[in-house]
Amino acid sequence: MREGPPSLSNGAREGWHWAEWSAEGLGTGLLLLGGLSAVFLDFGKGSPMPALVPSASLRLLLTGLLFAATGSLVAVSPLGRLSGAHLNPCVTLAFWSSGHVSRSDLLGYLGAQFLGALCGTTLAHLAWDGAAASLHDGTTAPHAGVSLVAAVGIEALMTAVLVLSIFTCTSFRQLARWTPLVLWLVIALLVWRGAPYTGTSLNPARSLAPALVSGSYGPLWVYFLGPPLGALLAALLFVRLLGLRPLTAKLFHDERYRSVLGSALRVREWI
Repeated sequence: MREGPPSLSNGAREGWHWAEWSAEGLGTGLLLLGGLSAVFLDFGKGSPMPALVPSASLRLLLTGLLFAATGSLVAVSPLGRLSGAHLNPCVTLAFWSSGHVSRSDLLGYLGAQFLGALCGTTLAHLAWDGAAASLHDGTTAPHAGVSLVAAVGIEALMTAVLVLSIFTCTSFRQLARWTPLVLWLVIALLVWRGAPYTGTSLNPARSLAPALVSGSYGPLWVYFLGPPLGALLAALLFVRLLGLRPLTAKLFHDERYRSVLGSALRVREWI
């Protein structure tokens, strides 16, 4: 008989964790500010980048590298070491389904992520003005020729790849510290190959915030269905079928920081 997933020595904590939620919200805001700035720089109206880098594919890869680098830098920052730097409701949902996130933190993290994304997008809109407006503030939408059903499937598949990458890295002590670097490459490749089809959201907060700022909504439901579905299916596959479980729900685990998230790794004692 297959053994169940390993237990967590430090379980997920219920309660009002304002410090972690604030760090998660601020980190998500920085992700959107930095990531959307990369989009506007590489593709916005009036940018010199199309002349400097004529290849749209190469600029898309550069955008993915810059967008993903922002998230990885947040993960290794004090903000990310405290909250875990999910920066994405789908990542939090996946860790919640695996028992690493309490119900109170599920709501707190999701609220912080959506609010942070909105603040970051608003700052990017103000900073980039015309370039941001020319791209509807970075809204995501399926491209011509891609059906809505196909877009849901593509987003679900890409988000599943993202979650499986996170779960794999955080399930082994030797790999856990390299999670931000692995995600930098994985997300950059997903943006490069997937953006021509769906815009590569992977993240409902990343899609909702630009839609609210620009007032251009489109088929927003695609990004509220596909990514969460892919994340939950990936977590189910990893934990239930493979019998594995991440050792930590932080993308860069630092034992000097306390953790409200479930962990099998050493964490700072609560005072």
